[in-house]
Amino acid sequence: MTANASDASNSSALSPSAQRVQNALAAQGVALTVVELPQSTRTSAEAAAAVGVEVAQIVKSLIFRAPQSDRAVLVLASGANRVNEKAVAALLGEPLGKADADFVRAKTGFVIGGVSPVGHPAPLPTFIDEDLLTYDVLWAAAGTPNAVFRLTPAELVALTGGVVAAIKLV
Repeated sequence: MTANASDASNSSALSPSAQRVQNALAAQGVALTVVELPQSTRTSAEAAAAVGVEVAQIVKSLIFRAPQSDRAVLVLASGANRVNEKAVAALLGEPLGKADADFVRAKTGFVIGGVSPVGHPAPLPTFIDEDLLTYDVLWAAAGTPNAVFRLTPAELVALTGGVVAAIKLV
């Protein structure tokens, strides 16, 4: 489901949030295409079923709140993994807290279940689950609870500038 960046202009049928992700991908010069599906991709299991991959190949975009700085922190985890919040807090250098729906929307412009790794109003500190790098193909949310895009682990790292780390809760 890849296309070249010039095809992004042909995606006028995308919802505004999904189009924002498509525009962000095109602006970074990558040939990736956002698709909106008829079924939900809100959870990792739903997304994996919708695109026909293992749950572990789904990039979960999780937003945490760093209460000391009031920053949003983006954690990109394998859909099969739970996040070790203490490990992420150590990497960040400050504690992590839960982010409510209003905080997530204010900091990312996306609703929970559709938070994309790209297309945020401002750069976010980003941490990537090292387990994602073991797959050839990944799928990530694209702005809505039924929009996704396909990418490689190398593209995920390049697009987000995220720090790859051992952040899986064991």
